[in-house]
Amino acid sequence: MEPISFQPIYMTRVWGGRTLEDNYQRNLPDEQLYGESWELSDREHEQSVVLSGIHEDRTLNELWTKNREEIFGSNLDGDRFPLLIKILDARDDLSIQVHPPAEIAPHLGGDPKTEMWYIADRDPEAKLYIGFKKGVSRDQFAKSLEDGSVEDKVHAVQPEIGESIFIPSGRLHAIGAGFLIYEIQQNSDTTYRVFDWNRVGLDGTPRDLHIEESMKSINFDDFEPTMDEPQGDNLAQCEYFQVDQKDLEKGASFSNGRERFAVITVISGLIISSEGSQFRPGDFFLLPKGASPISADRESKILVTTIPV
Repeated sequence: MEPISFQPIYMTRVWGGRTLEDNYQRNLPDEQLYGESWELSDREHEQSVVLSGIHEDRTLNELWTKNREEIFGSNLDGDRFPLLIKILDARDDLSIQVHPPAEIAPHLGGDPKTEMWYIADRDPEAKLYIGFKKGVSRDQFAKSLEDGSVEDKVHAVQPEIGESIFIPSGRLHAIGAGFLIYEIQQNSDTTYRVFDWNRVGLDGTPRDLHIEESMKSINFDDFEPTMDEPQGDNLAQCEYFQVDQKDLEKGASFSNGRERFAVITVISGLIISSEGSQFRPGDFFLLPKGASPISADRESKILVTTIPV
């Protein structure tokens, strides 16, 4: 079993840019602003397709439904691959938003979404907006939505490249201008925008806000969170995913073992498969269970995303 690579799905966004082209030499479809590259997606209308090899042109959902135990491992439930993995290119501020917690989402007609962000690159003064400044109340925040003073109420941090943060459902958040981020999340696309900087969309009209749904979803006791401290190799762990960072010396190998698949993100260096495929920074691939080890052709850094057993 060799690594499986997929064709990225590129999404235009009003806040996007061309960094995927500049940093990773990606061939973007046209000259529009692209804010997202969906690297592994098993959504109804956004299906990742295998690039080459014995599974060429098959979708991620086909692999999940027809070859689940062979490729992904045993004791994995669900009709769809449980993760959605993206690169985000934020050249402008994203909306201030929230994803509904599991206990609330069904009542709002959405799906819960817990995620994590890894800072792949950033401009020196770029900010993430996470949670609230200490002491901000629900009523104060609601008033700020009316008078436009939302930025004064939300907490901002300036992370370094290589830092990460866990975003549980219910946490108010926004990515500021100037970030390139690897996002690992539950397979959900439910986002409630509560404030969008009074901006219009690509079609020239104001984007929809979801204030009622947002106010029901937000954790108003989430004050001034900081970027996460790694626990050894581990960057994030919850019931939905586990993300570890591995530093590989030149010639070192990595194997995900025989029980479960892993999704590999190349942060730096050069990774080589046993049959000679090369993976560079910004590349993502699925390493099937029991796959041959991959190795570092030079000093390299990777993210390893798995589903907790």
